[in-house]
Amino acid sequence: MTARPYVIDEMISAKTIAARVEALAKEIEQAFAGTDKLVVVGLLRGSFVFIADLVREIDLPVEVDFLEASSYGDGMESSREVRILKDLRGEIAGRDVLVVEDIVDTGFTLSHVLRLLESREPARLEVCALLDKPSRREVPVRARWTGFEIPDEFVVGYGIDFAQRNRNLPFIGKVRFPEQTP
Repeated sequence: MTARPYVIDEMISAKTIAARVEALAKEIEQAFAGTDKLVVVGLLRGSFVFIADLVREIDLPVEVDFLEASSYGDGMESSREVRILKDLRGEIAGRDVLVVEDIVDTGFTLSHVLRLLESREPARLEVCALLDKPSRREVPVRARWTGFEIPDEFVVGYGIDFAQRNRNLPFIGKVRFPEQTP
C-alpha cells in the first residue's frame, strides 16, 4: 500500500523551539524550587525529543520515566480510546511529578493519564506540553506550561509523527496534501 503523498510546511523553527524550551525550563525550575527530586514523566512517543531537550535545561535533580499512551494509531484523528502501552517503572507516591506531553489536542489522552497518575498519590502533579490546540478540546484539561498554542492543523516534527514518520525533523511542520492550498 502506497502512502498518500504530502508536503510539510514549517510552522515553528528549530531556533524558536530551542528558545521556548529554555524559557519553559526556567519557569519549571522556579515552580519546583526546593524539590529533592523531580520525576519527569515523558509521554511516549511524541515527547521524546522535547523531554530530552527540556531536562537538559532544568537545573534541578531529575529522574526521568516514561509512560506510553495511545489514542491515534496511524491515523490523523484521535480514536478517543486511550490505551496504556507502557507504564512507569518507578513509584511516584509522595513525589513531585512533571508530565511532559508533545501535544494537547482533544484532551482525552492527557485526561486519562492524569487520572491514572493522580491515583498513585504524587505530592504534586503538573503538566508541560510543547503544543496546545485549544480549538480541538473535548475534555477540560490544560497544561500549566505550554510551549506554543497552534491552530487546528495536523503537525509533525520534533518527535511528533505521522504514521511513524517525520519524528526526526528539527522543526514543527504542518502536514499538507498536494491538493490543499498552503
